[in-house]
Amino acid sequence: MMFTRRACSTGLVVFALWGLGACGPSSVLGHGDGGPQSGSDAGDPLPDAPVVSTGSDFPADPIIDGGPANAGDLFGGGGGSATGGPCLIEPELGALIPKNWVRMRVRFAPMPGQNLFEIRIHAPHQTHDLVVYTDKTTWTMPKDLWTRLTITDMDDAITISVRGAKLNGSTLSSPPALGSTGTVRIAPAAAGGAIVYWTPSNGSKLKGFKIGEETVHDILTPGQAKSNCVGCHTSTPDGLFAGFTGTNNADPDDDTMSVGLRAVDGTAAEPSFLTSTGKALLGRTMQMAPAFSPAHWKDGDRIALSTWNNIDIIWTDVAASSMTSGWGTIARSGDPGNAATPNFSHDGTKIAYCSTSQPVVSGVQTSGCDLWTVPYNNKAGGTASKLAGASNATYGEFYPAFSPDDKLIAFSRLPAGEDTYNNAKTESFVIPAGGGTAQRLMANDPPACTNQKSPGITNSWPKWSPTVSTSGDTTYYWMTFSSTRAAGGLPQLYVTAVTVDKSGTITTYPSLYLWNQPDVEGNHTPAWDEFQIVVN
Repeated sequence: MMFTRRACSTGLVVFALWGLGACGPSSVLGHGDGGPQSGSDAGDPLPDAPVVSTGSDFPADPIIDGGPANAGDLFGGGGGSATGGPCLIEPELGALIPKNWVRMRVRFAPMPGQNLFEIRIHAPHQTHDLVVYTDKTTWTMPKDLWTRLTITDMDDAITISVRGAKLNGSTLSSPPALGSTGTVRIAPAAAGGAIVYWTPSNGSKLKGFKIGEETVHDILTPGQAKSNCVGCHTSTPDGLFAGFTGTNNADPDDDTMSVGLRAVDGTAAEPSFLTSTGKALLGRTMQMAPAFSPAHWKDGDRIALSTWNNIDIIWTDVAASSMTSGWGTIARSGDPGNAATPNFSHDGTKIAYCSTSQPVVSGVQTSGCDLWTVPYNNKAGGTASKLAGASNATYGEFYPAFSPDDKLIAFSRLPAGEDTYNNAKTESFVIPAGGGTAQRLMANDPPACTNQKSPGITNSWPKWSPTVSTSGDTTYYWMTFSSTRAAGGLPQLYVTAVTVDKSGTITTYPSLYLWNQPDVEGNHTPAWDEFQIVVN
């Protein structure tokens, strides 16, 4: 989705602007013990030092986290009803979890009247099942247990089941009922980097966190950036700066937007290599959605791509000394359409973008998009080509993103003719970068027991982790996206895995909710890269 005119006003709380980094004015969940933590056990990534595990890390006795001390006796063994129990929301069954992920949180929706619950986690290399009795609907695994589990049972099927019952005084008024049950798996691969996202809630700003942290940090505010918005952002390849769409007008629209660069370490400093000419070129209005490539981000070759006049893709030398030779248009021979949302390949040879015959607003909002690619060719561009499998007349395809190794492209898709702005019909897909069959992400679908359906929950803005790992014959990728499936319909951030085997078969997985994010804020347009966030 995208923003329209007046979408960037600092005082405007625009919860709808989730699929595009617009510029309007998203908590850590507070259920049970899953809320914000402090101290060394809360936000630290997993330790580098080896952790010794005996296989008997799960305690033999149940954990009582609220409810009567004899809850285990009340629930008995595995008896009771085989159906009618709680709906497991986190983690989603079938999910693949990075080995450096934030500790597991179990969250579920009870059936009417249920107020006492049993969580059971079975791991093949643990002597005992981990059994928890609680009167809460959220429970978070202690970090030491989670750390050991990621070692002893990495790449194993870990079974999670939840039962619910109604406690009436000191007895159960009916037998326990089994709800969701199934498996998740911890991948033999980590998800690197940090995620920086935009929120319009409580004042427009960028927030971020390193993977494995349980807290989020303020990264950049409009005041720091001397702009009324800091939306539509991405990382420079060195991870030191955020490139963003901004404006200095109090009541901006699409013809006032420009591009800025600011440090993500809390200082909001501009790059030392940004010349006054480069800043002036980026500051020209009618350009949005900056994109960068590691291949063109070094002294003598520091290039930002952006859309221009809602028509073209342009390059800008951020260290330019000349207003005339410091920028130019990327030629797209064979493509008569208007260009939007360009993405630069990591090797710097190719640009993927949305092309449409329809008008484009704010450099991103449109309809009737198809994905095209064009060679960068040392700023000259060249012959543009439709991306086979992502240029189907039945659909609109937009927001392309190259994987870190440039072998895959993630993108958003909706029915042809639909506006890309905040459209609930949007879903996320992945396709080989050279074209092929577009594969719908399993992560588009919430747990079946929630009765939510996609299309209908706006799954959009997919962005890749900066790391790719290979274990055995499998290559592991990670992707984040935004969705409105959470309670209240606020956009929230999710992560999912994509794997490719030696035959080239792509497999996708259910999503993982990032429970460190504020759930009372609308969290949008994540950028995932080697952001050099400084944590105080």
